[in-house]
Amino acid sequence: MKKIMILLAGYPATGKSYLANQIIKECGEFTMVSQDDFKEKLYDQFGYDDLNEKKFLESESWVSYYSMMRIQMYKGKQIISDYPFSDKQYGTLNQISKTYKYEVVTIRLIGDLDVLYERSKQRDLDSERHLSHIVNKYHLGDALENRVKADGFLTYDVFMDRCKNKGYGKFQLGHLIEIDVTDFSKVDYPGIIKELKEIMK
Repeated sequence: MKKIMILLAGYPATGKSYLANQIIKECGEFTMVSQDDFKEKLYDQFGYDDLNEKKFLESESWVSYYSMMRIQMYKGKQIISDYPFSDKQYGTLNQISKTYKYEVVTIRLIGDLDVLYERSKQRDLDSERHLSHIVNKYHLGDALENRVKADGFLTYDVFMDRCKNKGYGKFQLGHLIEIDVTDFSKVDYPGIIKELKEIMK
């Protein structure tokens, strides 16, 4: 079997985690390497008192992320990873995949940005979502009963600026599958799985 790395890219709030779970369920054994996991672990371990500390820890989380990518590739694992990837990650991911001779598939999830912003807000209000995503100061054990009062919510303008100017909607490494997820009910998930299986043969 080919060595495959699947990158679930595109805009935020497009259902990357759901699609990752579907792929893992239907396409055999994949190892999930999630940048959010590394970031949240550092936030829990060290906490932060302001945005500068938060950004520093986020930057350090990428070191762990790329290290885990290399380890899993060295071991020959099939890999899936989700993030709103941009040019910032392209060079390193391209270099790693070539070093370990991995074929890359980018599944780029796009959609109407107004719909995605509303979806993003609802996701951040969910108590299951790690609190660090919406606060400017965080330490393990912190709680916020009413998440609407969080001081780190992504504003509409910032969300739109990131989506339009950071290259989320243009990222591509290797083979590209692009999916519009404005309406989840219209997404052909079985068709996506079928296309992936063909690529993996």
